[in-house]
Amino acid sequence: METIVLGGGCFWCVEGAILGLKGVSKVIPGYSGGHIDNPTYEQVCSKNSGHAEVIEVTFNSEIIPRKILLEVFFTCHDPTQLNRQGNDIGPQYRSVVYYKNEEEKLEVNEVIGYLQQNFVDDIVTEVSPLINFYVAENYHHNYFANNPNNPYCAMVVSPKISKTRAKHASLYE
Repeated sequence: METIVLGGGCFWCVEGAILGLKGVSKVIPGYSGGHIDNPTYEQVCSKNSGHAEVIEVTFNSEIIPRKILLEVFFTCHDPTQLNRQGNDIGPQYRSVVYYKNEEEKLEVNEVIGYLQQNFVDDIVTEVSPLINFYVAENYHHNYFANNPNNPYCAMVVSPKISKTRAKHASLYE
C-alpha cells in the first residue's frame, strides 16, 4: 500500500471524490505544509498557519496506479485557480500535491504536463515535498457522507463528486 497527500480546496470535496475508488483503502482529511505543529481547523482557516486542507490517501497502486489517482484528483477541482476553489478563498484551499521522493515528484509533474492540454489557463498546482501531515478533527472525517443535506455539501461538494464520478465511473466500486 502507498500513500499520497493531496489538496484541492475544501478537503470535504476531495475526500468525497476519492472515497469509493477501487484500490483506495483509506482517505484521511488533514492539514499539511504549514509551520504550526498539530494545527486546529480554526488556525488553518486563519490563513496564518501556512497549512493546506489536504487528504492522505492510502491506495494499492496495482489496482489504481498513482497516475490514474492523480487524474481523478485533477478532475475534482480546478488546478488553475491559485489559493482558492470557487468561493473558498485563501492559501489553505490551494491546489497541492505533496510528494515523498523524487520518483513521485517526477510522476506528478509528468501528469500535470500531460493534463495541461485540457486547460486553457496554466495549472498552478504546488508540487512540494511532504514535510508534515496532521489529521483533522474527527468531525471532518467522511463529512459529505455524514452531512449530505448540509447546504455547502448540497451546493458545492455534491456537484464536484458527481462530475468526478461521471468522468471516471469505471474506477469506482
